[in-house]
Amino acid sequence: MKPLAFRMRPTKIEEVLGQDHLVGEGKIIHRMVQAKHLSSMILYGPPGIGKTSIATAIAGSTSIAFRKLNAVINNKKDMEAVAAEAKMSGQVILILDEVHRLDKGKQDFLLPYLENGMIIMIGATTANPYHAINPAIRSRTQIFELHPLDPEQIKTAIKRALEDEHRGLGSYDVAVDDEALDHLARGCGGDVRSALNALELAVLSTKENSGGTIRITLEIAEECLQKKSFVHDKDGDAHYDVISAFQKSIRGSDVNAALHYLARLIEAGDLESLARRLLVIAYEDVGLASPQ
Repeated sequence: MKPLAFRMRPTKIEEVLGQDHLVGEGKIIHRMVQAKHLSSMILYGPPGIGKTSIATAIAGSTSIAFRKLNAVINNKKDMEAVAAEAKMSGQVILILDEVHRLDKGKQDFLLPYLENGMIIMIGATTANPYHAINPAIRSRTQIFELHPLDPEQIKTAIKRALEDEHRGLGSYDVAVDDEALDHLARGCGGDVRSALNALELAVLSTKENSGGTIRITLEIAEECLQKKSFVHDKDGDAHYDVISAFQKSIRGSDVNAALHYLARLIEAGDLESLARRLLVIAYEDVGLASPQ
């Protein structure tokens, strides 16, 4: 069986949680779907916030055939099959995960189809497309940034999963304590996939009580979602944002902010970058602060 987070992906744009700046009433992607006039786009942001879900929902809200590929796993021959289908039907939506991993051969193959609109590509990536994606691809796509979901939106996703009998856990008699629900919603760090997978683990690994109910307590929720998801990609933007904020906080004599970013680097276990940056700070921000 596929994971709960996969099964609960929205099938139409109205089911998407969060990202109101893009899919809310009157916003750009919502208007595209209503007008039935899609253009190629790249959706980027942290893991588990709904990039592929939005792409699937956009495709499901139209009558255009769509195919899903992964830039890492699928090869040029798979893309040629999509292009052949586009030639037959006139247009195909290609949902492309890990779009930043497209190699030059695949990029060169896709470019003319993106240019003439036969393939509408909806790419999803955690990498900043302005750095990681070929300029030729960028110039043929709209780029939209997605944001982490807030705890209330995560709670809505959890409740949907508990109530849905076909795709979710509605066939189980589950009672989730308020404290457990709060922990799942807040402890996932805005990552709805993490929250739903922890919920599924909690339900499937917990025995029914004497009344036949599976009760999810705070203790069980804490076991299944061990600690708050920490966004720290050593080779990506989040790493450089944190390390830069750390130095600027010290430069600005903001003790609390400096301690906050220090703690994030320690929590991520990135002690090498931390030590290196402290040496730089000692020279640039402390040693040169008063050269006399």
